[in-house]
This record gives sequence, C-alpha cells and structure tokens, in this order.
Amino acid sequence: SEPGNGSDAGAASTMAVAKGSDYILNGTKAWITNGYESEATVVFATTDKAKKHKGISAFIVPKPTTGLTLGKKEDKMGIRGSSTCSLIFEDCQVPSENLLGEAGLGFKIAMMTLDAGRIGIASQGLGIAQAALDCAVDYASKRQAFGAPISKLQAIQHKIANMAMRLEAARLLTWRAAFLKDNKKPFTKEAAMAKLAASEAATYISHQAIQILGGMGYVSDMPAERHYRDARITEIYEGTSEIQRLVIAANVFKEYGL
Repeated sequence: SEPGNGSDAGAASTMAVAKGSDYILNGTKAWITNGYESEATVVFATTDKAKKHKGISAFIVPKPTTGLTLGKKEDKMGIRGSSTCSLIFEDCQVPSENLLGEAGLGFKIAMMTLDAGRIGIASQGLGIAQAALDCAVDYASKRQAFGAPISKLQAIQHKIANMAMRLEAARLLTWRAAFLKDNKKPFTKEAAMAKLAASEAATYISHQAIQILGGMGYVSDMPAERHYRDARITEIYEGTSEIQRLVIAANVFKEYGL
C-alpha cells in the first residue's frame, strides 16, 4: 500500500531508477506491519512506468539503511502487539544485486506472495474466532440468569451453534487451501475463499461473543472486546473482503471458460 493506493496493487508510485550499479528509490509505503521490528523489507517499486504493472520490480532493502526513514507508529484499533508505520524512501540507494528475481516481475511476485499470505491471515482469523468462541462458551456456562446458566437458554444456544458452524466451515476452507499449496497445485481461488470466510467468521463470532457476555463483553476485564478489535483488520489486510470476492468470481468464470 501507498498513501494514494491500496487495493490497486499495480498502481505503485514509488520509483526505482537505475544509476550505475545501483537503484535509487523514492516514495512512501503505508501500513507496513512490523515496520519497526523488521531487519529488512521487500519493496515493490516502478522501474518502467510505460509498462504499467509489468514495469514493477521487487527489491530487498536492509534496515536501517541511508535514505530510509520510518513514519510514526500508528495508534491502531487492534493488533496492537506489532507496529504499523510508513516507510519513507528519499534517494535510498540499493545495490542492483538486491533486485528480487528479474526487473518487471515485481507484480507477479506480489500476487504469488498474497496468495500464500491469505492462508496465513485466514489462520489468524481462525485463531481469533476460536478464542472468541471459547470465551463465549465459558462465560455462558457460568453466568446465571433465571435460576440457571444462560447456556440453557435457546437464544444463547442458537448463537453458539452459528458461531461454531461458521468457525468449522472456515477452518476446512483454510485447510483445503493449505493442502493445495503444500501439494503445489493452484490455490488462488481457495486462498481467497479461506481468507474471506475466516476473516468474516472472526468478525461475526467475536461480535456474537460480546452479545453473549453483555456488558462484560464491552470492558477490558474480559478478552471478548480485544478479539473483536483484532478481528476487524483481517477483513482489510492481505486484500479486503471485496477484493477476495473479485478474485473468487474471476477464477470461477475462468473455470467455466468465460
């Protein structure tokens, strides 16, 4: 992502200009996870504007390095255990040997990385969803209302059933995508399905967990509110839910020869 583009991965405005045996990078990358903790970064920059997305190249840039500065740490809603910041390149000199693959292959490398990364985000979503379900079940079994645990109430049971069903459906989609990747088979569609299902399941399940906990779900004494905050980003990074649906649909039409 950059300040002026996010979902449009082919619109990279960060430039890399060849100069002798080096490349000079200029531009800003936004929303970089672990920007402060990492010791290196892979940067996608345009080396040939005329070729559009086929003119994007990937570079390995060690940190710290001259010409690269870090923006402020973002004060985020969730996932507060890792830093998120901008990377600002100002005449940052990178040796040509740090070019990842060949010039012009950056967009292809990014798309391949995203496919695998989406399985990772799906797995993250599963973990958040499982923790939220665990919290809700535990609370429902102990909270007394009308002379019995609220787990005896049909309304609560229906919520738990829906939460568990969405979790297991997302888990199986994630396992299938991982299975295909491990067996070196195409998995773009399945990774998008897994990421979409697991991220939306995480948001839904953490939301319902708060409903089951009531007021206790809204305060930091219980982990339910954290699960809700952490879940929200899984529908945004590694491609938004809207992008996942476009990827899935495009692959379905392709399978039908359309």
